[in-house]
Amino acid sequence: MQTNTQSYFYTLADFLNTQLKGDEIFTSWLSGERSDFIRLNQSKIRQPGSVNQYSIELVLIDGKRHAGGELRLSGDSEVDRTQLKALLEQLRNKLPFLPEDPHLLYATEQHSSELIDSTPLPSAEESVSEALQLSEGLDLVGIYAQGQLERGFANSLGQRNWFSRGNFNFDWSLYSHGDKAVKCSYAGLDWDSAALEKKFAAAREQLPILTRPAKTIPPGNYRVYLTPSATHELFSLLSWSAFSRKATRTRQTPLLKLVEGEETLSPLLSISEQTAEGIGPDFEAAGFIKSKSVSLIEGGRFVGPLTSPRSAKEFQCQTDGANASEVPEALQVAGGSLKEEDILKKLDTGLYISNLWYLNFSDRTSCRVTGMTRFATFWVENGEITAPLNVMRFDESMYRALGPNLVDLTEKRDFILDPDTYYQRSCTSAKLPGALIDQFRLTL
Repeated sequence: MQTNTQSYFYTLADFLNTQLKGDEIFTSWLSGERSDFIRLNQSKIRQPGSVNQYSIELVLIDGKRHAGGELRLSGDSEVDRTQLKALLEQLRNKLPFLPEDPHLLYATEQHSSELIDSTPLPSAEESVSEALQLSEGLDLVGIYAQGQLERGFANSLGQRNWFSRGNFNFDWSLYSHGDKAVKCSYAGLDWDSAALEKKFAAAREQLPILTRPAKTIPPGNYRVYLTPSATHELFSLLSWSAFSRKATRTRQTPLLKLVEGEETLSPLLSISEQTAEGIGPDFEAAGFIKSKSVSLIEGGRFVGPLTSPRSAKEFQCQTDGANASEVPEALQVAGGSLKEEDILKKLDTGLYISNLWYLNFSDRTSCRVTGMTRFATFWVENGEITAPLNVMRFDESMYRALGPNLVDLTEKRDFILDPDTYYQRSCTSAKLPGALIDQFRLTL
């Protein structure tokens, strides 16, 4: 692709304008990245690489009928124009055979915008070199990804939106033996060597504990501390549909009892979508500008869902610019009063859970979640870590865990980027505290 992707994208949009017929309207969405990736194993670089890729989604609208398609951009103007013209003709040929869409809604007022953040980051080689120095003598495995993410919107009504921002995401583990490892991550928009060093220091402290004989405990209710990485897994599962306008109106949300006032969560719990503090664009694929802040739960009570343009049309309400899936992309959970240095003391005796995985709903209507502990999970006695724990399964209602059994949340919150790189790097992030929970149900 060309260096100035924004200008190139807008030129293609202008070309598409010349190809329309009659009352046709088009919307287009550009998604791209210039990223470096480095895979590591046994504290050695195993696979460096880079990706420069851009695609465009084109939607052709005529009245209440619409059809869409996607193609990869080559960066060659003649080739890309030819492909777009062919795609436009394919969509035009489909329209007469498609039914009218009663829920079609797209931006008709021009709200153009531009955000270009060119904050410099160290090169991938420099960042990984720091990590390798900090992991000297250890078995480090992980992946480092960094680069510029770009998104663009253009339509035939003259609206133009552009987003370009760099970030990095280092997702790694320090391996001990067998199934024992300390899982870590460091991500953000500005590189801070001191922050990375602090994370490695904390992981080095936990690593020797993993060599002690592992403890097995019987199923039962235990006091637990979930790190921000573990709470991220819980809220990622809830985000699938818990905060969706369509899911709440069709009664499919796992938080239905909360929505309808039959249940409440802890007054300590407040959740919101904070687009202005995320890593993604402030516009969506139909051209609507996202609300900077959307409150979802306040003081344990449901205050409102995320509303996509289609849901806004279907349920006759205002859109807040949520994506088509109505899944949070910049979720934030407010912090509490638990200080980092007091976590083990307040936990006293119970489980320190660093990570969770394989989460799913065991009873959706009761918002009951099951999953397993992973990596560095420890048994704590009298405020002191004494042994690693063997893997345990939990099965717990979020109305209990995040309700009366939620003791406190940490003051400090971690900024977590979605490490997903399948197809392309994700623009999803979260800012979450750790959680101290009483009577957490372990079943196996």
